[in-house]
Amino acid sequence: MTALSARRLAALITVAGVSFAAPAYAQDKTVKIGVLNDMSSLYADIGGPNSVVAVKMAIEDSGLLKKGWKIDVVSGDHQNKPDVGVNIARQWIDNDKVDAIADTPNSGVALAVSNLVKEKNIALLNSGAATADLTGKACTPNTISFTYDTYMLANGTGKALTKSGGDTWYFLTADYAFGHALERDTSAVVTANGGKVLGGVKHPINTSDFSSFLLQAQASKAKVVGLANAGGDTTNAIKQASEFGIVAGGQKLAALLLFINDVHSLGLKTAQGLTFTESFYWDLNDQTRAFSKRFAALASKNAMPSMTQAGNYAMVLHYLKAMEALGGNPRDGAKVIAKMKELPTDDPLFGKGPLRADGRRLIPAYLFEVKKPEESKGPWDYYKQIATIAPEDAAKPLEASDCPLVKK
Repeated sequence: MTALSARRLAALITVAGVSFAAPAYAQDKTVKIGVLNDMSSLYADIGGPNSVVAVKMAIEDSGLLKKGWKIDVVSGDHQNKPDVGVNIARQWIDNDKVDAIADTPNSGVALAVSNLVKEKNIALLNSGAATADLTGKACTPNTISFTYDTYMLANGTGKALTKSGGDTWYFLTADYAFGHALERDTSAVVTANGGKVLGGVKHPINTSDFSSFLLQAQASKAKVVGLANAGGDTTNAIKQASEFGIVAGGQKLAALLLFINDVHSLGLKTAQGLTFTESFYWDLNDQTRAFSKRFAALASKNAMPSMTQAGNYAMVLHYLKAMEALGGNPRDGAKVIAKMKELPTDDPLFGKGPLRADGRRLIPAYLFEVKKPEESKGPWDYYKQIATIAPEDAAKPLEASDCPLVKK
């Protein structure tokens, strides 16, 4: 063989290798998503099995199944314990070849799983965990937060109540990453708007008896008692605050994180007048109403979707859009997340809004108040909208971000 022939043969082999490799990548159209949340305890109503419903709806609505993709969903209960959550996630990644983990309410679990996800290079699609640190100092190229965070909650409810005269605060705070972040971010907003934090008390997660904590809040004489907790802890605190006459005595309760499922559990008689911030409500517009009607028909207890369940739907829809744009599953979480940031987001529940370099999606938030019983026109008609918070005000400005991914 001549030298020229040898070079031609080598070139042909190289081209053949490329042509074989490219279709192999493009033909990998299998995806596995793990929904990791609290399936049985204080956050089960806001996430739980109904988050799986939302994810499956997103898969169906993506249209990829009709195009020959195979998309599977597994689910697990992290029991609000970071070690349990990490163990489930590790098993999913190593044994079940899960490509993305979704939901993760409980900031302690989410922060731990985020580290593992980066190490294993899959994707963390966070809708449930609130800590703003996930897109701040603890951000990674593998994690996004789609729905809300402690910065949004603080700059919604905290700012509104302080500006309307609630200038002294006392906090009842869930004693883990989420509660600490929410108290920190709300305290910063209160003081920035001329208010003063008089003190606070930490309580264990999943507390049944708030009496001693509420007595301390009562004794503080603060105008606002800020509940830096969520789910069953929030509803228990509100019920017991009513029994202690906190609001009747002139103090205002600030439910810094409240979900429609919490209001449903409390009933309008107990929850009426509560002011809070969310980025989703089933009755916002025609599109949210249409989705929520479909969701409720499939959901446990025919519940309307919580903000985080709606976020799971929108987030997985965008994740699959990125997969399709890539032409197949690259088995590279950071690559898929980068494509998600590159593509414009647009879904029927939250509308348009960029997914920023720090992994935070920009969407509007809304200040709501719980209706009085006589104002409600029927089941799940619980909110009246007080104000709209612009997307750029609902998320920490990029120039102030401590996320290492953000170039200053």
